[in-house]
Amino acid sequence: MAMDIIKVEHIYKQYQLGQVGTGTLVHDLNRWWHKLRGKQDPYEVITELNDRSVSGERNEYVWALNDISFTVRQGEVLGIIGRNGAGKSSLLKILSKVTAPTKGSITLHGRVASLLEVGTGFHPELTGKENIYLNGAILGMTKKEISGKFDEIVAFSGVEKYIDTPVKRYSSGMYVRLAFAVAAHLEPEILIVDEVLAVGDVEFQKKCIGKMKDVAGAGRTVLFVSHNMEAVKNLCSRALLLEHGSIVSEGSPIQVIETYLNNRNKTDWGRSYEEQEAPGNEFTRLKSIELKPIREDGKSIITVKSSLEINISVWNYVEDLVANLSLHLYAATGECVFNVITELPPPTIGVGLHHARCVIPKELLNTGVFYVSFMLVQDTAKPLFNFEEVLTFEVEEERENTNWHGKYPGFVRPNIDFKIIP
Repeated sequence: MAMDIIKVEHIYKQYQLGQVGTGTLVHDLNRWWHKLRGKQDPYEVITELNDRSVSGERNEYVWALNDISFTVRQGEVLGIIGRNGAGKSSLLKILSKVTAPTKGSITLHGRVASLLEVGTGFHPELTGKENIYLNGAILGMTKKEISGKFDEIVAFSGVEKYIDTPVKRYSSGMYVRLAFAVAAHLEPEILIVDEVLAVGDVEFQKKCIGKMKDVAGAGRTVLFVSHNMEAVKNLCSRALLLEHGSIVSEGSPIQVIETYLNNRNKTDWGRSYEEQEAPGNEFTRLKSIELKPIREDGKSIITVKSSLEINISVWNYVEDLVANLSLHLYAATGECVFNVITELPPPTIGVGLHHARCVIPKELLNTGVFYVSFMLVQDTAKPLFNFEEVLTFEVEEERENTNWHGKYPGFVRPNIDFKIIP
């Protein structure tokens, strides 16, 4: 019978908004004095849940994770899903011992290899070859063991030509290829993979999923975080759904994914902010975003025959910024349907409020739930801020279409001329 290789008991993770530590010497001393006497942290109780849709007013602290408990058996592939900000990455960082929990305990049996972001554990000044040996040594492997796997790692990564080049010169895709190859081939008992596979191309993603199946088949354990519901469904034997730092559903991947999709807000057509409360950073903030269906009959509904107008207003705080907007449309299951950007070459904009409009033509999208994210990008390469899941909408079937009672496959349904020639 397979043993429990991971045991998580009542994990909490608390962060202070906007500051490191408590922010004052008095608070630090007070916290230390309570801990010394075995008392509860006096600042833990003045907190709120990790809800990105609500702006905190008085509380300085937020729970990124709130009473998380679960076990993972040897050889199991556990999928962890949830919206951005639900606490998935915080949980994986605790399991990888990148950070410590505020309260609770974890028990791990075996070596852990983590791939939490591009180039995790890589030293930028070292070559790809040197980083393979460095990561293997961190996992506790001997040089002989690493050498025995070296050729297999390099072949899987596809970066043979650049293996003696410092990894700081690698593209993000090359980084991910090599980092995943190292993590998966050095035989850890536990493999932890975050959403980084989204950086690789489709062919490499298929290779990675195949490799994770092989890892699980060999009796090792995989924790997999992804917004790609198809990958979770096909790869995982069990799944967890996180929401606001808590587990809200646990069970078979199909059941948990269905709960996740049903919980998604299907009618968030826009929002507007005052400047001081708007999401963003020192470079940009979101003034407003609005989705408006355009129809010949004037109805305010979204069907396959509705054009969709998206109006965006952002504040720019960078002088003479050479920038464009990059808009991503996602299906409810997490796959990117398309990405469009504003004109190229990008224009130069000044400090102040700027507007953009995107029109999605009718008879392009299939029925289903979609959401929109966009980012302001400098010089077509440097993201200044990513405004995630700012719109959510559902495309319905046109009422007059009575000849079809099922659902067409795919995310798009373009009106393409396709006829039988007599």
